[in-house]
Amino acid sequence: MAKSNNWTREQTIVAFNVYCKVPFKKSSKTHPTIIKYANIIGRSPSALNMKVGNFGRLDPELQKRGITGLANGSKLEEVIWDEFHGSWDDLAFESEKLISQFQNKTVLETNEIDITDFPEGKDIERLVKTRVNQNFFRSSVLSSYYQKCCITGIEISDFLVASHIIPWSANKKERMNPRNGLCLNSIHDQAFDKGFLTITSDYEVKISDAIFEFKENESIADFFLKYNRQKISLPDKFLPSQDFLKYHTNNIFRG
Repeated sequence: MAKSNNWTREQTIVAFNVYCKVPFKKSSKTHPTIIKYANIIGRSPSALNMKVGNFGRLDPELQKRGITGLANGSKLEEVIWDEFHGSWDDLAFESEKLISQFQNKTVLETNEIDITDFPEGKDIERLVKTRVNQNFFRSSVLSSYYQKCCITGIEISDFLVASHIIPWSANKKERMNPRNGLCLNSIHDQAFDKGFLTITSDYEVKISDAIFEFKENESIADFFLKYNRQKISLPDKFLPSQDFLKYHTNNIFRG
Protein backbone atom coordinates (compact mmCIF):
# COMPACT_ATOMS: atom_id res chain seq x y z
CA MET A 1 0.00 0.00 0.00
CA ALA A 2 1.33 3.46 -0.91
CA LYS A 3 2.33 5.68 1.98
CA SER A 4 -0.20 8.44 2.69
CA ASN A 5 1.02 11.91 1.85
CA ASN A 6 -1.37 13.52 4.34
CA TRP A 7 0.13 15.65 7.05
CA THR A 8 0.07 14.08 10.50
CA ARG A 9 -0.98 15.83 13.70
CA GLU A 10 2.65 15.76 14.86
CA GLN A 11 3.98 17.34 11.65
CA THR A 12 1.29 20.01 11.80
CA ILE A 13 2.16 20.95 15.40
CA VAL A 14 5.79 21.35 14.36
CA ALA A 15 4.62 23.52 11.44
CA PHE A 16 2.84 25.78 13.96
CA ASN A 17 6.11 25.97 15.89
CA VAL A 18 7.90 27.05 12.70
CA TYR A 19 5.16 29.61 11.97
CA CYS A 20 6.11 31.24 15.28
CA LYS A 21 9.84 31.23 14.50
CA VAL A 22 9.93 32.63 10.95
CA PRO A 23 9.18 36.27 10.07
CA PHE A 24 5.97 35.91 8.10
CA LYS A 25 6.98 38.15 5.20
CA LYS A 26 10.31 36.34 4.84
CA SER A 27 8.96 32.82 4.89
CA SER A 28 9.97 30.95 1.75
CA LYS A 29 11.13 27.51 0.64
CA THR A 30 14.71 28.83 0.71
CA HIS A 31 14.58 30.25 4.24
CA PRO A 32 17.14 28.35 6.40
CA THR A 33 14.63 27.73 9.20
CA ILE A 34 12.06 26.34 6.76
CA ILE A 35 14.69 24.04 5.23
CA LYS A 36 15.92 22.90 8.66
CA TYR A 37 12.53 21.86 10.00
CA ALA A 38 11.31 20.46 6.69
CA ASN A 39 14.23 18.03 6.80
CA ILE A 40 13.45 17.14 10.41
CA ILE A 41 9.80 16.22 9.77
CA GLY A 42 10.38 14.63 6.36
CA ARG A 43 8.57 17.22 4.24
CA SER A 44 9.79 19.37 1.39
CA PRO A 45 10.64 23.01 2.14
CA SER A 46 7.89 24.04 -0.29
CA ALA A 47 5.31 21.98 1.60
CA LEU A 48 6.34 23.33 5.00
CA ASN A 49 6.39 26.89 3.72
CA MET A 50 2.84 26.39 2.45
CA LYS A 51 1.79 25.16 5.89
CA VAL A 52 3.27 28.28 7.47
CA GLY A 53 1.25 30.36 5.02
CA ASN A 54 -1.85 28.38 5.88
CA PHE A 55 -1.43 29.15 9.58
CA GLY A 56 -1.13 32.82 8.62
CA ARG A 57 -4.68 32.80 7.27
CA LEU A 58 -5.93 31.80 10.73
CA ASP A 59 -4.15 34.56 12.66
CA PRO A 60 -6.68 37.30 13.52
CA GLU A 61 -3.92 39.79 14.30
CA LEU A 62 -2.53 39.45 10.78
CA GLN A 63 -6.04 39.79 9.35
CA LYS A 64 -6.57 43.08 11.24
CA ARG A 65 -3.45 44.48 9.59
CA GLY A 66 -4.39 43.32 6.12
CA ILE A 67 -1.73 40.60 6.09
CA THR A 68 -3.19 37.33 4.86
CA GLY A 69 -1.82 33.86 4.51
CA LEU A 70 -2.70 31.39 1.82
CA ALA A 71 -6.37 31.17 0.95
CA ASN A 72 -6.81 27.43 1.35
CA GLY A 73 -5.87 25.10 4.14
CA SER A 74 -6.79 21.91 5.91
CA LYS A 75 -9.16 21.18 8.75
CA LEU A 76 -6.24 19.79 10.77
CA GLU A 77 -4.55 23.22 10.74
CA GLU A 78 -7.70 24.75 12.19
CA VAL A 79 -7.86 22.05 14.87
CA ILE A 80 -4.23 22.61 15.89
CA TRP A 81 -4.68 26.40 15.82
CA ASP A 82 -7.76 26.23 18.04
CA GLU A 83 -6.02 23.83 20.44
CA PHE A 84 -2.79 25.72 20.90
CA HIS A 85 -3.33 29.39 20.01
CA GLY A 86 -3.50 31.07 23.41
CA SER A 87 -2.07 27.97 25.12
CA TRP A 88 1.51 29.03 24.51
CA ASP A 89 3.07 26.95 27.29
CA ASP A 90 1.55 23.80 25.82
CA LEU A 91 2.45 24.67 22.22
CA ALA A 92 6.06 25.44 23.11
CA PHE A 93 6.79 22.26 25.05
CA GLU A 94 4.68 19.88 22.97
CA SER A 95 6.14 21.07 19.68
CA GLU A 96 9.73 21.07 20.95
CA LYS A 97 9.31 17.53 22.27
CA LEU A 98 8.03 16.43 18.87
CA ILE A 99 10.97 18.10 17.12
CA SER A 100 13.28 16.10 19.39
CA GLN A 101 11.41 12.86 18.73
CA PHE A 102 11.60 13.34 14.95
CA GLN A 103 15.39 13.49 15.38
CA ASN A 104 15.54 10.54 17.81
CA LYS A 105 16.96 12.87 20.45
CA THR A 106 15.88 14.15 23.83
CA VAL A 107 14.51 17.64 24.34
CA LEU A 108 17.61 18.30 26.46
CA GLU A 109 19.85 17.60 23.46
CA THR A 110 17.93 19.63 20.90
CA ASN A 111 17.66 22.60 23.25
CA GLU A 112 21.25 22.25 24.50
CA ILE A 113 20.17 22.17 28.14
CA ASP A 114 22.70 21.05 30.74
CA ILE A 115 20.86 19.97 33.89
CA THR A 116 24.06 19.81 35.97
CA ASP A 117 23.62 23.50 36.79
CA PHE A 118 20.06 22.99 38.04
CA PRO A 119 19.51 23.32 41.81
CA GLU A 120 19.43 20.02 43.68
CA GLY A 121 16.08 18.88 44.97
CA LYS A 122 14.12 20.86 42.41
CA ASP A 123 11.59 19.33 40.04
CA ILE A 124 13.89 18.70 37.08
CA GLU A 125 11.04 18.12 34.62
CA ARG A 126 9.46 21.44 35.51
CA LEU A 127 12.77 23.27 35.18
CA VAL A 128 13.46 21.63 31.81
CA LYS A 129 10.02 22.64 30.55
CA THR A 130 10.63 26.21 31.70
CA ARG A 131 13.99 26.38 29.91
CA VAL A 132 12.58 24.85 26.72
CA ASN A 133 9.66 27.26 26.72
CA GLN A 134 11.93 30.23 27.35
CA ASN A 135 13.97 29.24 24.29
CA PHE A 136 10.77 29.07 22.24
CA PHE A 137 9.63 32.48 23.51
CA ARG A 138 12.97 34.06 22.61
CA SER A 139 12.96 32.54 19.12
CA SER A 140 9.36 33.61 18.46
CA VAL A 141 9.82 37.19 19.68
CA LEU A 142 13.20 37.87 18.07
CA SER A 143 12.18 36.42 14.70
CA SER A 144 9.03 38.58 14.65
CA TYR A 145 11.22 41.67 15.00
CA TYR A 146 13.68 40.42 12.36
CA GLN A 147 16.37 40.04 15.03
CA LYS A 148 16.48 43.81 15.63
CA CYS A 149 15.92 45.87 18.76
CA CYS A 150 12.57 47.59 18.31
CA ILE A 151 13.94 50.85 19.79
CA THR A 152 17.49 51.18 18.43
CA GLY A 153 17.61 48.78 15.51
CA ILE A 154 20.62 46.96 16.98
CA GLU A 155 20.83 43.54 15.33
CA ILE A 156 23.68 41.80 17.15
CA SER A 157 21.93 38.69 18.43
CA ASP A 158 24.05 38.36 21.58
CA PHE A 159 22.89 41.82 22.66
CA LEU A 160 19.18 41.11 22.17
CA VAL A 161 16.60 40.04 24.74
CA ALA A 162 13.04 38.80 24.40
CA SER A 163 11.72 41.15 27.06
CA HIS A 164 8.46 40.36 28.85
CA ILE A 165 5.97 43.23 28.92
CA ILE A 166 4.02 41.81 31.85
CA PRO A 167 6.76 40.32 34.05
CA TRP A 168 7.29 36.56 34.23
CA SER A 169 6.18 36.46 37.87
CA ALA A 170 3.05 38.57 37.39
CA ASN A 171 1.02 36.51 34.92
CA LYS A 172 1.64 32.79 34.47
CA LYS A 173 -0.89 32.41 31.65
CA GLU A 174 0.80 35.00 29.42
CA ARG A 175 4.42 34.08 30.13
CA MET A 176 5.00 32.43 26.76
CA ASN A 177 2.61 34.54 24.70
CA PRO A 178 4.77 36.14 21.96
CA ARG A 179 2.46 39.19 22.12
CA ASN A 180 3.81 39.68 25.65
CA GLY A 181 7.29 40.18 24.23
CA LEU A 182 9.46 42.95 22.83
CA CYS A 183 12.83 42.57 21.16
CA LEU A 184 15.12 44.92 23.08
CA ASN A 185 18.86 45.31 23.49
CA SER A 186 20.11 44.31 26.92
CA ILE A 187 20.45 47.89 28.27
CA HIS A 188 16.95 48.96 27.27
CA ASP A 189 15.63 45.60 28.47
CA GLN A 190 16.96 46.38 31.95
CA ALA A 191 15.53 49.90 31.81
CA PHE A 192 12.15 48.56 30.68
CA ASP A 193 12.15 45.84 33.34
CA LYS A 194 12.86 48.37 36.11
CA GLY A 195 10.40 50.98 34.83
CA PHE A 196 12.85 53.58 33.56
CA LEU A 197 11.10 53.47 30.20
CA THR A 198 7.87 52.10 28.85
CA ILE A 199 6.18 51.57 25.51
CA THR A 200 2.78 53.24 25.33
CA SER A 201 -0.30 51.62 23.80
CA ASP A 202 0.42 53.83 20.77
CA TYR A 203 3.78 52.06 20.45
CA GLU A 204 5.84 55.08 21.48
CA VAL A 205 8.87 55.04 23.76
CA LYS A 206 8.29 57.03 26.95
CA ILE A 207 11.25 57.83 29.17
CA SER A 208 10.79 58.13 32.95
CA ASP A 209 11.37 61.37 34.82
CA ALA A 210 13.91 59.37 36.83
CA ILE A 211 16.11 59.27 33.71
CA PHE A 212 15.69 62.97 32.98
CA GLU A 213 17.38 63.71 36.30
CA PHE A 214 20.60 62.67 34.56
CA LYS A 215 19.96 64.55 31.31
CA GLU A 216 23.31 66.37 31.50
CA ASN A 217 25.10 63.06 31.08
CA GLU A 218 25.98 62.63 27.43
CA SER A 219 25.57 58.86 27.53
CA ILE A 220 22.09 59.18 29.03
CA ALA A 221 21.13 61.51 26.20
CA ASP A 222 22.46 59.06 23.60
CA PHE A 223 21.03 55.91 25.15
CA PHE A 224 17.67 57.21 26.35
CA LEU A 225 16.57 60.80 25.85
CA LYS A 226 16.86 60.86 22.09
CA TYR A 227 14.39 57.97 21.86
CA ASN A 228 11.69 59.66 23.92
CA ARG A 229 8.38 59.74 21.99
CA GLN A 230 9.89 57.75 19.15
CA LYS A 231 7.76 55.01 17.60
CA ILE A 232 9.12 51.51 17.98
CA SER A 233 9.61 49.21 15.02
CA LEU A 234 6.65 46.85 14.94
CA PRO A 235 6.84 43.13 14.15
CA ASP A 236 5.04 41.63 11.17
CA LYS A 237 3.18 39.27 13.52
CA PHE A 238 2.69 38.96 17.28
CA LEU A 239 2.01 42.68 17.59
CA PRO A 240 2.59 43.58 21.26
CA SER A 241 -0.72 43.61 23.09
CA GLN A 242 -1.97 47.09 23.91
CA ASP A 243 -3.49 45.74 27.13
CA PHE A 244 -0.11 44.34 28.19
CA LEU A 245 1.60 47.64 27.36
CA LYS A 246 -0.99 49.54 29.42
CA TYR A 247 -0.28 47.19 32.33
CA HIS A 248 3.42 47.98 32.14
CA THR A 249 2.82 51.72 31.91
CA ASN A 250 0.36 51.71 34.83
CA ASN A 251 2.12 49.25 37.13
CA ILE A 252 5.86 49.27 36.39
CA PHE A 253 6.77 52.54 34.69
CA ARG A 254 8.24 55.20 36.97
CA GLY A 255 6.20 58.03 35.50
